[in-house]
Amino acid sequence: MFSILQIQERAVSTAAERYLLVYMIGVLVIVTALVIVFFVVFQKRKNKLLLDKIKQQQEFDEEISRTQTEIQEQTLKYIGWELHDNVGQLLAYANMQMNMLATKAGDDMKDIVKNTSDVIKESLKEVRSLSRSLNNDVILNIGFEQSITNELNRLKRMKFASAELHIKGEKKELPNKKHEIVIFRILQEFFSNSVKYSEAKSLQIVLDYQPSKLIIKASDDGNGFDMESTDKGAGLINMQSRAELINASFELFSKPNEGVQLTLTYPYQ
Repeated sequence: MFSILQIQERAVSTAAERYLLVYMIGVLVIVTALVIVFFVVFQKRKNKLLLDKIKQQQEFDEEISRTQTEIQEQTLKYIGWELHDNVGQLLAYANMQMNMLATKAGDDMKDIVKNTSDVIKESLKEVRSLSRSLNNDVILNIGFEQSITNELNRLKRMKFASAELHIKGEKKELPNKKHEIVIFRILQEFFSNSVKYSEAKSLQIVLDYQPSKLIIKASDDGNGFDMESTDKGAGLINMQSRAELINASFELFSKPNEGVQLTLTYPYQ
């Protein structure tokens, strides 16, 4: 038989053990909670740093692309000036000399001199047309659609049997005039690839003005290519990077013997 004193001591001991157990559980819960809070805070901070790093990298890449585009524009503008001021003047002088020669040439040489003069005139016309298409100030001055039309007319004289611009919907001004130049340069790159690689006979451009966006479609009827087996060239990369600068979606589709189709979707906002 246990004495009353022993029973009381055992009760006190049991209570102390319970208090100790509760205390240990409480400490464990607090430590666990602190660990969880620390982990959550650490993860949030880590994620924020990663997002900041990604954002900084994106801003850096955009700035690099923007700088490259500005350098390209300045280079094209300089080339346009050189073509107009130097090459154009030389061709104009050569044409003047041919006209003077025509007055002194014999009958047997007049046709040759005339044909040569006509070639020089056409060359001068092409040089001046090309110089205008390379100068962004001229593009902004004469307008986006007219610049495309002039470029298509130049290409038609050079190579293509047909090069047409079609306009759908009610025309809307682009919110940023410089974006017109970017879109025009993308189309120029497309035209250049068609001239160099496609062996196409016709080009077609569609400007579809919709309420919230402008959809530009360019296509040729050339050889096309296999998109899976063909590496991306500098021209395609250049077009994509320019599209990203103005937040436009860029899609290029082609199959062998089915030509190339470019779709550029430009949101107004």
